[in-house]
Amino acid sequence: MNTQGTHAPRPIDVILRPLRRFAELDISGGLLLIGCTLLAMGVSNSSLAEGWHHLWETRLAFSLGPVGLDMSLHHWINDGLMAIFFLVVGLEIKREVLVGDLSSPRKAALPVAAAAGGMIAPALIYAALNFGTEDMRGWAIPTATDIAFALGVLSLLGSRVPTSLKMFLTALAVVDDLGAILIIALFYTAELNLGALGLAGGIVGLMILANRLGVRSLGVYGVLAAALWYAFLISGIHATLAGVITAMTIPSTALVDSEGLVMQGHRHLKELLHTESGHGHGPSPVAALHRATVCAQSPMERLEHALLPYVDFVIMPVFALANAGVHLSGGFVETLSHSAGLGVAGGLIFGKQLGIFSASWLAVRAGLGQLPPGVSWRHIYGAACLGGIGFTMSLFVSGLSFEGTPTMEVAKLAILTGSVVSACLGGALLYRTGAAAASAGGDGELIPLPVVAGEEPRRDVARSA
Repeated sequence: MNTQGTHAPRPIDVILRPLRRFAELDISGGLLLIGCTLLAMGVSNSSLAEGWHHLWETRLAFSLGPVGLDMSLHHWINDGLMAIFFLVVGLEIKREVLVGDLSSPRKAALPVAAAAGGMIAPALIYAALNFGTEDMRGWAIPTATDIAFALGVLSLLGSRVPTSLKMFLTALAVVDDLGAILIIALFYTAELNLGALGLAGGIVGLMILANRLGVRSLGVYGVLAAALWYAFLISGIHATLAGVITAMTIPSTALVDSEGLVMQGHRHLKELLHTESGHGHGPSPVAALHRATVCAQSPMERLEHALLPYVDFVIMPVFALANAGVHLSGGFVETLSHSAGLGVAGGLIFGKQLGIFSASWLAVRAGLGQLPPGVSWRHIYGAACLGGIGFTMSLFVSGLSFEGTPTMEVAKLAILTGSVVSACLGGALLYRTGAAAASAGGDGELIPLPVVAGEEPRRDVARSA
């Protein structure tokens, strides 16, 4: 038996160690996304621009009996890969509703109000600048918040921001994603194919039945999800919504609780020691231990953990490469003087901070919610500015609004501009807030927070930078 318990690292482990360390960083996905965005913009403004455009228009087709699809690579990414992204978004929404910051009305009140305000105000700003024009159909573009980028900025600030602020922004972004999903379903649906829609309804019924029967095989749900995606694709409803609906049907309970896992694990580990000593018989205790750990995780949890690395390091970077390329020949001033560009950039930069902060203040003032522990109104305002980082979902909605039109380039540049300005503004505000709190509070000195009418004054411990 190996008394050290481990083996010497393999050459491949040494080679991959830097990549694994990078992947473990909180901001690794965001950094890769930024890199792919810059690459797409660089190539789109170089001599390779024409070939780059033709690459994403390459046709990919397949057929299986009467079932067949023929779409460009760009559409396979936006309608296919993004369905997996929406599946993970759906799983995150479900988790937050079951056990997270949206699991009770009291917990959910503040982030729900903030998200609602953060969607309404940008839409109104865009509508005010584009009402009565063809570009009005892009009103939903500035309503989105990119959770990965926003949390990435918070991670860069480290201990200067309270952990509870990260939880608030996460819950806000999850509700925001849910709002974006509803907008896509209600306002970006083409002419409906009732036969395909009926087929989709039948598949959803089978998925619900499988859940009720206790089916826990992710393979079963995977096959049904693929069929649902195809039915949505030909029905006129955007195919990515199949991912969200699938997430809602994945079982969320584990077969073995933590106490049961500890007991089984202890027994299997004892069997493993006997086996290595030459005294064991029967099935492998390692396999039994693996089965016990699998049973201690819900299918929802296993699926989210399995897909998240692919979403962060494959799907989102590929989406950025295919969608973030924008021609800068017209210049920022000329492009952003367009009413749609002003609406998108203004909605992200000003609408988000105005809507999120105002709605949060009203919710607390009305007694519907309360500020998270250790969070001040300055923190909320900084987080409201970070809400203007639209990027991924905004680019996705802009494709639904303006694909194939000159306004698409305007919208892309406005999204990038609004997101960058919002990230810098929010990051700077939170950095200064953290520095001021550390300077005023020292190591644990109490910093007063605003008092809401009808509440007792309270004091929260400032986090030291």
